[in-house]
Amino acid sequence: MSTLNDKPSIALFGGSGTLGQALAPRFGDQPFRVVGRSLTQLRSAFAPYPSADFAVWDPAKPETAATALKGIRTLVYLVGVPYTDFRLHPVLFEQVLTAAIEQGVERCVLVGTVYPFGLAQTALVREDHPRNPQTFKGQMRKQQEDILLAADVAGRIRGTILRLPDFYGPNVDRSYLSSLFQAAAHEKTAQLIGPLNTPHEFAYIPDAAQILFRLIQEAGAYGHTWNLAGSGKITLAEVVKLVESITGKPVRKFVVGKRMLQLLGLFNPFLREIVEMHYLITQPLFLDDSALTNLLGPLNKTSYEEGVRASLAAAEGN
Repeated sequence: MSTLNDKPSIALFGGSGTLGQALAPRFGDQPFRVVGRSLTQLRSAFAPYPSADFAVWDPAKPETAATALKGIRTLVYLVGVPYTDFRLHPVLFEQVLTAAIEQGVERCVLVGTVYPFGLAQTALVREDHPRNPQTFKGQMRKQQEDILLAADVAGRIRGTILRLPDFYGPNVDRSYLSSLFQAAAHEKTAQLIGPLNTPHEFAYIPDAAQILFRLIQEAGAYGHTWNLAGSGKITLAEVVKLVESITGKPVRKFVVGKRMLQLLGLFNPFLREIVEMHYLITQPLFLDDSALTNLLGPLNKTSYEEGVRASLAAAEGN
């Protein structure tokens, strides 16, 4: 573990999650700070990375955010909230951004989603696509974006947003595909949200981490928003076939549609919250990341076959 004297310039807020852990190997010997709510969890997750140091943030104590950001130049905001607490997205982000500005942090990278766009009005969605979310979750994510965009325009901090589609990868447990990998690895029944034959796109988390790391350090990224598309269009049915071809075994699956989600949601708060986002299954949104390619150069994207194979191998080890 590094010490504060090593002067990390980048802080990963909410860094103990999937993307933060995928970012860690990119730093090499470069010191970086990981901020989370449990010191024990941080030390466990980042034990292999001696260049990491840790700070604890308690949202009930805003001063802890300021302490965690002392000496930091770039804030990378990765904080997730439960689906049942989406109202917290703008609240928590504003607390952290306010602390960052007070501490003289120069730049902020917010990792976002497609939710603020609402229904896709074009075959491919560029950064200038209208943000007109029809869902509560989309509105909360848009408010979060607006806080950073306003601070950037006002000159309080340089900000940029990287929007990702649904993601997957090894040891990713909050993905539409995670149940499929776990079921295939342990001969259980996969719980999938249908319909299965609608095209979709997924970003592979190690690819997203590599591209995010490049974006963080690119001065030209700030003052703009960026989209990162997945590895191409694929249906859930095709992912299932890919899994079966790799394992050599049929996958048992239980597929639920919107009506079943509504029924199950009467008893399960998490499933109840998924219902309003079901439109992304039936009316998928596909991102255009040509602007990001123009900024950074070629974007490495792992094929679905390779990504699924790696995800299955990780699931078998758990």
